[in-house]
Amino acid sequence: MINLNFIYSELFLALSIMTLLIVGVFKKNSSILIYNLSIISLLICLALIFNFPINENVELFKNSYKIDYLSSFTKILLISSGVFVLFLSNKYVQIIDINKIEYPILVLSSILGMMVMVSSNDLILFYIGLELQSLSLYVLASFNRDNLLSSESGLKYFVLSALSSGLLLYGCSLIYGFSGSTNFFIIANNLTESSYGLTFGIVFILVGLAFKISAVPFHMWAPDVYQGSPTSVTAFFAILPKIAALTIFIRVLYVPFFNLINDWQMIIIFLSIASMLFGSIAAIGQSNLKRLIAYSSIGHMGYALAGLSTGTNQGIQSSITYITIYLFMNLAFFASILMLRRDDKYFENIEDLSGLSKHHPVLSFSFLIVLFSLAGIPPLAGFFAKFYIFTAVLEESMYFLAIVGLLSTVIAAYYYLRLIKIIYFDSEKEKYETNHNIGLKMSLLISTIFILFYFIYPSWLTEIIQNIIII
Repeated sequence: MINLNFIYSELFLALSIMTLLIVGVFKKNSSILIYNLSIISLLICLALIFNFPINENVELFKNSYKIDYLSSFTKILLISSGVFVLFLSNKYVQIIDINKIEYPILVLSSILGMMVMVSSNDLILFYIGLELQSLSLYVLASFNRDNLLSSESGLKYFVLSALSSGLLLYGCSLIYGFSGSTNFFIIANNLTESSYGLTFGIVFILVGLAFKISAVPFHMWAPDVYQGSPTSVTAFFAILPKIAALTIFIRVLYVPFFNLINDWQMIIIFLSIASMLFGSIAAIGQSNLKRLIAYSSIGHMGYALAGLSTGTNQGIQSSITYITIYLFMNLAFFASILMLRRDDKYFENIEDLSGLSKHHPVLSFSFLIVLFSLAGIPPLAGFFAKFYIFTAVLEESMYFLAIVGLLSTVIAAYYYLRLIKIIYFDSEKEKYETNHNIGLKMSLLISTIFILFYFIYPSWLTEIIQNIIII
């Protein structure tokens, strides 16, 4: 008998999606109700995960679905992020008139796909989760149909993501052909020696995954999609798919292909170096805040991949710590952007921050904290995130990777400090509205407090993540 207790959260979320869809269809003008019920559904999902010990190690459905500390911790991050994103964008979706019943349901569907993906221990199940996530994101990117940029971003993401999915699926078929199985454990047992076919299979899978985290040179979709999508969707894009994709990177590289580390390690190092350098340099010339954070996220994914390239548990743990802190930094950044509202119009260009500190000192201080943290300036949380990565890299004597990481950090600091200069020293513009919803205020407050006071007891997060042992 299969013990379904461990997948209650997935089952509940799937049932919630279907129920909310039916309620939305039969009850007119129910968009606000569906939105609120979606948040409640995610909170119940979170409670269901905590209802069972998250350090359990259980394999279901003939070892194709794995419940362990990594998957449970990642699901907690995903669901919590989803709740925060829905909270902070509650007023935004109503003002720009995209609060249709499908919007929160698509968000839930995407989160369900990510939950399946991070627990998958089989190539087929992993691909099903990936496609459920991606199909929802295609629609979300183009959800604001009256906006030409939104429609364009959805189309671009669809075309390029379909290409990357095809490459990934081809890689999976190559691996199946050479190993005789799609199960990660069986693949690991059958693949002891490298071959050209296997190397090609791994490369194609890595290309597909690199696209999902917008690592260079598979980043081309990110700036346009980030800028064109509604800001609430951009916040979702910037956080949740990154967490899920990084987790499946760990699953794929360290379970079925760990014996072939010499084949994929240099690829990950290249992706890391290219992403760190390109992300830090390309962001300098940007004039739109969402495009800037897109290039910034490319660079940050480079740091996360640097931890994965070490081939050690410490490297994996440093990457997970990095993505957790990155989550809070992005939440604070997007919450700050969503406060730039005047006459029911949202502003997202860098010049719109001009002299913000004159009229909005509290919001400006939040921007200051977030930008300093993104730049990795001590004693903020972003500094510790980079510190853990560099420690793991240096312990493996990967000095060149560490030097490139430090150089790109210095380059990236320029455009973060430039924003602070614009906020505090440029001439002020017209005052923005201050009547923001409680969800937006609370999201900004919680994430800013986390970033600001993380240094008081930084080891609490690493102590939690130390339980994640893959190798």
